[in-house]
Amino acid sequence: MNRSVHLFRNLFALLVFKIPIHSSKKQYSKKIITATLFFFCPFFLMAQQGVKDSLLQEVTLKNAIDYAIVHQPQIQQSLLDQEIVETAIKSKLADWYPQVNFNYNLQHNFIVQTTVIGGNPVKLGVDNTSAGQFTVSQAIFNKDVLLANRSKNDVRLQSKQATSNNKIELAADVSKAFYDVLSTEQQIKVSETNILRIEQSLKDAYNQYKSGIADKIDYKRATISLNNAKASKRSNEELLKAKLEYLKSLMGYPVSGNLNIVYDSLQMEKEIVLDTLKGANYNDRIEYQLLETQKRLLQYNLKYNKWSYLPTVSANGAYNLNFQSNNFGKLYNTNFPNSFAAITMGFPIFQGGKRKANVHAAELELQRNDLDIEHFKNIVNSGYVQALAVYKSNLQYYLALKENLGVAKEVYDIIQLQYRSGIKTYLEVITSETDLRTSEINYYTAMYQLLASKIDVQKAAGQIIY
Repeated sequence: MNRSVHLFRNLFALLVFKIPIHSSKKQYSKKIITATLFFFCPFFLMAQQGVKDSLLQEVTLKNAIDYAIVHQPQIQQSLLDQEIVETAIKSKLADWYPQVNFNYNLQHNFIVQTTVIGGNPVKLGVDNTSAGQFTVSQAIFNKDVLLANRSKNDVRLQSKQATSNNKIELAADVSKAFYDVLSTEQQIKVSETNILRIEQSLKDAYNQYKSGIADKIDYKRATISLNNAKASKRSNEELLKAKLEYLKSLMGYPVSGNLNIVYDSLQMEKEIVLDTLKGANYNDRIEYQLLETQKRLLQYNLKYNKWSYLPTVSANGAYNLNFQSNNFGKLYNTNFPNSFAAITMGFPIFQGGKRKANVHAAELELQRNDLDIEHFKNIVNSGYVQALAVYKSNLQYYLALKENLGVAKEVYDIIQLQYRSGIKTYLEVITSETDLRTSEINYYTAMYQLLASKIDVQKAAGQIIY
């Protein structure tokens, strides 16, 4: 794209600057317009490409999750947090390097200080002074820098683990929202099929009424059923809009974009299977890994507070330029330099018990973290067992409803034939039709609830990894 931009710019320059002087005003204007369009064309193309790239042609569950992980603001914030942490580490570690500074001073004394020596007044100084100071210092032992150096890897790891945790939560939420959308879409499709069946039944009932075979109650009942089915369909269509917008918000998808949901029902039925014998291992959970990393950081913090009893040691030196003169114009003619090198050691003797209190607080924080780890270990198994129980319950419910759906279809087909033959009443048709519609809706709802509960089991077992 950059090469295209340069090409169009060159063409713009060629068209503008190579226009013959004798060209008419009309020709001149046309060439200017053409050149301008060519000049801005690459930017329009880039803008259109950017919009196109931000939308999905087909939205499968995997595409939705992948898109969300790239575009969701919370994940982008987590990635920015990682960069902030990395920058903070570099800033702290910079104190290990020699620190070189320069200071400059220019001073004019309106009244030079005077003192009396041996009964005679003597001026101590000159009217104009200027100084330049080069200083260098090197930390030899500093608890702040030592903490940054030893804890840098775990600080980076904690930031990455926080991002992974956010991705796992987002993937689970997007999956459930995706299944919720599918469930509503299936209910709409069931309503559409049901409306077609009722319309045919209404037509049959009306024809029988006109033929004198049945009274008008049958087709009036069919009309009521049709209106109810249409109302149910419109209600689900409004719910679908809200659920699609919620899915967009989770994905970080443009509000103006359309989600073309694509799925394979047969493949989804295969995906309901889950290995229930594996069990849960708290070591696989990102929350446990975060607690372990936090524990190591708290151990560093305890050491840091214990290091406060040790002295700080640094090497430093300076080279000073001193210019003095009563004549401002000759101020920099004479220099009286000096320099030094030193080792500085600072040792805090008494701080009112502050260091002891900080050490004790750090120990308590470490103990509290240990209790957090124990508590998490205790709830991992119970959380997994609960999620697994919900999954197994939904699985049994799904299998039962799947069987009911087959039976309801068979019953409806038989009663429909018997009604047309005059054997069954229309009330029985309506009843079988209601049973079939309810069975279809319950079946698809159960399937998507089962898939959502499978996500909960995988999350509890630590099987969702990003």
